[in-house]
Amino acid sequence: MLMRTDPFRELDRLTAQMFGTTTGTWSHPTAMAMDAYRAGDEFVACFDLPGVDPEAIELDVERNVLTIKAERRPVATDEQVEMQVAERPLGVFSRQLFLGDTLDTEHINAGYDAGVLTLRIPIAEKAKPRKIAITNTDHGRREINA
Repeated sequence: MLMRTDPFRELDRLTAQMFGTTTGTWSHPTAMAMDAYRAGDEFVACFDLPGVDPEAIELDVERNVLTIKAERRPVATDEQVEMQVAERPLGVFSRQLFLGDTLDTEHINAGYDAGVLTLRIPIAEKAKPRKIAITNTDHGRREINA
């Protein structure tokens, strides 16, 4: 269903941790942690996006590549506020999923609740198991005993 093709994703995560990267463009799983599973006739992917306004989330599908892009903006404060600690990453977060041909990318359903983006992608009809009827092509022939 879901194909992973980025062997350097873990290296990116470790590099970001080591250098303390907290702003800018994010494209590794710690910025957008994901759970993915199959539930009946659909594939479900959940992404953690706490503090992201739903209006700041973009979803695109092109040639079975699903791109999720979200932006976490700084909290608006007045001029008299002096930030003491700023550990939550800000900026643009992005992640791509390579979807298999067995998924129906025309009917993706997206919902956002409590900081979690949930995508439900139906399994394509052509990928579902089906029964094949067997016809008797031998009728009209007679058995000859010799």
